[in-house]
Amino acid sequence: MDGILAVWKPEGWTSHDVVAKVRRLLKLKRVGHTGTLDPMVTGVLPLCLGRSTRVVEYVQERPKAYEAVLRLGIATDTEDLTGEVIDRQPVGTLSEAQVGEVLQRFLGTIDQVPPMFSAVKVDGKRLYELAREGKTVERKSRQVTIHAISLLKAELEGDQPEITFSVVCSKGTYIRTLCVDIGRALGLPATMAKLTRTMSGGITAEGCLTLEQIGELAQAGELEKHLIPADRAIAHIPYATVSPSSAQQALRGQKLQLSQAALASGEWKQDMLVRLYESSASGAFLGIFQVDVDTSQVRPVKVFSDSSQP
Repeated sequence: MDGILAVWKPEGWTSHDVVAKVRRLLKLKRVGHTGTLDPMVTGVLPLCLGRSTRVVEYVQERPKAYEAVLRLGIATDTEDLTGEVIDRQPVGTLSEAQVGEVLQRFLGTIDQVPPMFSAVKVDGKRLYELAREGKTVERKSRQVTIHAISLLKAELEGDQPEITFSVVCSKGTYIRTLCVDIGRALGLPATMAKLTRTMSGGITAEGCLTLEQIGELAQAGELEKHLIPADRAIAHIPYATVSPSSAQQALRGQKLQLSQAALASGEWKQDMLVRLYESSASGAFLGIFQVDVDTSQVRPVKVFSDSSQP
């Protein structure tokens, strides 16, 4: 079995739990996820099966989308509702216009400090391990990109108002930390109350299966028709074609001359990655290759041999 399986992760499960469950259901060892979700988070979790585990790193690079609920007036040590409360403040009067204006300040490239309860390593130890020991260490800020952010709902009455917003962001963005930073920009403590990942690897909620559906389809022998081909999951990478004879060279892991390949659009750039296909009627996907303009060659990075269209 080979391809991308789009799973809707349930609340209370770790990403590893989902991988283990799918391994058992499909009796398949090679299963890898494309980005960890905390247990309290639900949503899109693409799994790479079989040889498609080789494209995990490229699927992970694509933007992700979330719908988050931010609670104002309260802060926790984990930056979500699973943690201990470390601050409470009265919220006072807030308007939707104020909230909307603050959200827009986060568009573009921003600096984030990873939360203590995260898998980031400092001096060889994961931050959440240090946090569980009651330790807090200095963390370097990192740059992430917020491609889009918008207010969906604002319930601003009561002691702990809640804001629901959608965000499209780069890999490595901590939405918990974004919630805290939004609260700080409003002059208030804040924490993430709920999070749903609505897109990952170009896959949306509509394309996902629940674990129950996966079990039923696997039992009926019909799951393979629901798998997404590996090359379609990395459709953000430009593609090029080569003749059948050059395709045989490519499948043997040999370098090709740039003159042997036709780029679908644009022009060759140093170190760019391309999806390579055979130009025959089969349109076989040959793999991921990297361009070396200096030597006028393309060299293999990941070689495949499945048939699919660009």
